[in-house]
Amino acid sequence: MGGAFLAAAVLARLGGRIGLPTIPLFILAGILLGPHTPGIVLVADPHDLEMLSALGLVLLLFYLGLEFHLDDLKTGGRKMAVAGGTYLALNVGAGLGFGFALGWGTSEALVLAGVLGISSSAIVTKVLVDTGRLGNPETKPILGIIVVEDIFLALYLAALQPILSGADSLASAVMDGGKAFGFLLLLALAARFGTRIVGRLFNTKDDELLVISFLGAAVFVAGVSEWFGVADAIGAFMVGLMLGSTTSGERIRKLVHPLRDAFGAIFFFAFGLSIDPGDLPTVLWPVLAAVAVTLVMNVLAGLGAARVYGFGPGPAANISTTLLARGEFALILATMAAGAGLDERLSPFIAGYVLLLAVLGPMAAGRSEWLARVLPGGRGNGAPLDERVGAGV
Repeated sequence: MGGAFLAAAVLARLGGRIGLPTIPLFILAGILLGPHTPGIVLVADPHDLEMLSALGLVLLLFYLGLEFHLDDLKTGGRKMAVAGGTYLALNVGAGLGFGFALGWGTSEALVLAGVLGISSSAIVTKVLVDTGRLGNPETKPILGIIVVEDIFLALYLAALQPILSGADSLASAVMDGGKAFGFLLLLALAARFGTRIVGRLFNTKDDELLVISFLGAAVFVAGVSEWFGVADAIGAFMVGLMLGSTTSGERIRKLVHPLRDAFGAIFFFAFGLSIDPGDLPTVLWPVLAAVAVTLVMNVLAGLGAARVYGFGPGPAANISTTLLARGEFALILATMAAGAGLDERLSPFIAGYVLLLAVLGPMAAGRSEWLARVLPGGRGNGAPLDERVGAGV
């Protein structure tokens, strides 16, 4: 554990001197010091860090929920649904078409639809924090799209599981989907109407008790969510959504920072441990084609979301690049595909695709003004700087 933290820190410090974001460097540390690369092996089995990695994801999404206010859902729910639906339609649809075009099989195409269609909540959160854009206007639709994706994710996994397992019971699939949706609805109602009661339960002047309380609540609800077929991350997000609106919300935001940063680094390090660089050359061209498809779809989705909200080219570029990275959900699908005995090319393809976008996504987000210049209304058309690149950039 100490070696993992130090390796991630050293690489991140070196990369920071040349302007590289921390996420791909944490992942690179995991690749270089994992079981699939010659030399020093800090962690021989990636599963050894599985629980700590899950905690990192939970804390990242919990923090995201703290920053996402209930008023945003009340006032902009329709716009968020339209933006999120557009994003999913473009990316999941393109992923399904790409899967069929590869000719690897119908089940494989359904897996690829999810791989290409769903952003990495963890990387999106880290990018927003690292770029200082949490207060930007376009961050609301970005978070809204993440919420819509997580809701879709719960239903998608419930529907995909019986297909991959070979089950032919439609009733079982519907029951799993209904259970997941019902739990999501329960969490949403608690976030909407239970804030005052939750605030009283967590109200304490003792920082130690407050940390133990919010950490326990986030992890517990995440675990219960997973049992109901809902992504554990969305459960943690909903807890953050509830606590962020209480009188203790601002203190919780400050107290969770070091926990979020430390365990978030372990999440990305463990992500790197699971990648075998030796498998990547066999699927290089499909990976590059999939990345190109994702780039195009994200630009179109960013333009669509910006139009819904009345934003200029700068916020549109920020939306497109911030949501570009793929991550934890794609790796879950790779594990499911391997367990179901699907095409053996799927796992290295997903690893290469995720790794490339995990590197390109944060780098592109940090330089989104380059994309803003070529979008409709960019520099070539005389748009002012704040419209092109967004406030605070």
